[in-house]
Amino acid sequence: MTIVLYVLTAALYGGLASVAWRQHWRQKGIAEYSSLPAQPRWSCERLLLAGALSAHGGLLYTTIFLSDAMIFGFAFAVSAMLWLGMGIYWLESFFFELEGLVLLALPLAGLAALLPLAFGGVRLLPYAATPLFKLHFVMANVAYGLLALMALHALLMLLVERRLHRIAGTPLRCTAPQQNWFGNWLDSLPPLLTLEKLLFRLMGAGFVLLTLTLLSGILFSEQLFERALRFDHKTIFACLSWAMFGVMLIGRRFYGWRGRVVLRWILAAFVTLLLAYVGSHFVFEVLLPRRVA
Repeated sequence: MTIVLYVLTAALYGGLASVAWRQHWRQKGIAEYSSLPAQPRWSCERLLLAGALSAHGGLLYTTIFLSDAMIFGFAFAVSAMLWLGMGIYWLESFFFELEGLVLLALPLAGLAALLPLAFGGVRLLPYAATPLFKLHFVMANVAYGLLALMALHALLMLLVERRLHRIAGTPLRCTAPQQNWFGNWLDSLPPLLTLEKLLFRLMGAGFVLLTLTLLSGILFSEQLFERALRFDHKTIFACLSWAMFGVMLIGRRFYGWRGRVVLRWILAAFVTLLLAYVGSHFVFEVLLPRRVA
């Protein structure tokens, strides 16, 4: 059953990615050689994407929550992040024109879904079956998924902003910069203002869930180890990332922070969050194989 879900998930993501890129190039050709705007065909793709998300979610559930144990690791964390990110993208696509984002998101989600085949993760300790740990686990992965999509938005905004500055700096007597597939893809993304709205909405929701994750982690640590905080690398990086996101949100709310510097700080905060969990699992599972709890 598990291998069927792997094949189905990869086939759906891969097929949707192929269709999306084919439509992108066809619509670009129509827009260039016709006075009529290219009409998006996204209803059928939404249904297929819902099927891919269902298969991916079922795959994660069956491979992580075994009948007598729980398996997890950096590959499962990456897969869960992309699954949640694609789910959020699917919901947001009903309110924003986000077709350009799917060109990159679908291949990444397909690769992430297959990643646990190469890195099988580790069997967690017995306390993983406790309700508090499961609550902590679910909130943590939802927060990671939201913030992963936010980081992707921030990176895309940096690329789009750089491209706009490059085009604006081209003298009128010069020809436009040479087009390539990457530049054409950047041109198909939503406007910067739309990406910015999504960015801070995702950051706000992710920050709330990250706060709840840290609080539930404190309660879990108190219950299991009789210590509210364990000052290991995971706790330090998670708290540092939480503080960085909080500062960004405060600066945005009260001082109107925006622009390239803020985007770079957002990416730095997300990298710090990755080091708190996914990075440590990668080191322990791949570079220094050992059991990780």
